[in-house]
Amino acid sequence: MSEEQWRRLDPRTLVAGAAVLCGVAGGAALPAVAALSGGRPLWQAVAWVLAGAVLLVLTGTAADWIRLRRTRYRIGPAKVDLHTGLLLLKRRSLARERIRSVDLTANPLQRVLGLVKVRIGTGEHTGGESTLELDLVTRAEGERLRQELLVGTAAPGEPGQDGALATLDPRWIRYAPVSFLAPALGGAVIGAVLQVSDWFGVQGKVIDWTEDRFRDTSLVWTIVDLVLLATVTGAVGALGLWVEMWWNYRLEREPGGTLRVRRGLFTARSVTLEERRLRGIELVEPLGVRLFGAARVDAVATGLAQDDDDKHGDLKNLLPAVPRERAERVAALVLREPEPPTAAPLAAHPRAARTRRLHWALWSALGPAALLAVLGLFLTPVLLYAAAGCALVLTPIALLFARDAHRSLGHGVSGGYLVTRSGAVRRVTVALQRSGVIGWTVKQSYFQRRAGILTLTATTAAGEGAYEILDAGESQGLAFAAEAVPGLLAPFLETPDPETPKARPTER
Repeated sequence: MSEEQWRRLDPRTLVAGAAVLCGVAGGAALPAVAALSGGRPLWQAVAWVLAGAVLLVLTGTAADWIRLRRTRYRIGPAKVDLHTGLLLLKRRSLARERIRSVDLTANPLQRVLGLVKVRIGTGEHTGGESTLELDLVTRAEGERLRQELLVGTAAPGEPGQDGALATLDPRWIRYAPVSFLAPALGGAVIGAVLQVSDWFGVQGKVIDWTEDRFRDTSLVWTIVDLVLLATVTGAVGALGLWVEMWWNYRLEREPGGTLRVRRGLFTARSVTLEERRLRGIELVEPLGVRLFGAARVDAVATGLAQDDDDKHGDLKNLLPAVPRERAERVAALVLREPEPPTAAPLAAHPRAARTRRLHWALWSALGPAALLAVLGLFLTPVLLYAAAGCALVLTPIALLFARDAHRSLGHGVSGGYLVTRSGAVRRVTVALQRSGVIGWTVKQSYFQRRAGILTLTATTAAGEGAYEILDAGESQGLAFAAEAVPGLLAPFLETPDPETPKARPTER
């Protein structure tokens, strides 16, 4: 190849990098000034922090300039090359036939500058060696790379099915506060307030101020009020995060047989997936979302494996939480099926599976209560009351979850798809192409053998690599595996020979 075919990153990368460093320096300035002003005048502490910030920005910009000068890439007919490094030279290549994803992301500053980060991946679990990142190029160059590397080489799809499959409906935001993210965000806000107050040495005052607000309130109601406050705060945070993640959402099928998801208010994201790499879908229903009759759709596909340092762990998300009927319609459109496989009737699992979950529930509820009771006998009687309260509260909740977990179990076959469902706190229904199953694993623990049940694991090269059918009946599960993927499990099954006469019982 000629030297003119090599391309470089956009020079505006220096502006973006300097702006990020300024933001980092500004965020660290307040705690740094607070730490340095303890034994010296305030103006001196500010001067030291300002000098450090300037040095940080200049050093970082110089490093970015060197990286910009030493980074180049080219797109050849057979491979993609990326050369970078000054003291440690790196020469990396990816064969174009192995490329499975070309994803574009841009934060608000990068969008203003017209830049994007391009991530070219093979989807293999080999760390950073399976990914090339171009940080940063122009938006037009990123789109050109996506078209050339992925869309242009995709297999042609069926005519008349291109275009938008789903677009944003603002009413979907009502499912954001009922996700598991809301309480986590509430706890994070409380932790952040305590951390910032500790930086300035006023954490004790913040705690005293909170105690004054609840001085005339009982301990139980104080805990309830604090939990409600954290929940409301987390719900507001979840709403804001949902808007940032899913605004401008659009799922579309492009000519050539690719699916593209575009979304993001401040940080724009674009994920492209070849349909020939799609092996099925997951219908995900976290408990809070499921109670409101909603579900999320994820892709089961090759080429979406995440590296350890990957910052975009949501590449498989095709649809946010929406009404379940809408989610199933979108799943059918994605799979090019007239009816959604996830809506097919599923076979229930035997009573032994329910008994197994009831036992787990009782152990999880009564175990902590028993521990508290033993400690109460030797330490303080207060723990005995705590043990009784723990048993009375946790036991019915655990039993409800156990019964729900059993009702959620199911498996079946819908056309060309194997369907399995499990989970209570997070129920997942997987529709997996039967042709994509490359093996079966049959597992039986000692207690499963006594109960006459087993766990089947369908192995595939896509998604998580293995999908389980938990606690199915022995004959039920083996018959299902033989039906779902004919011939794969047959050599390992014992079938009676019709020509062999049955042995007669021995008379004594």
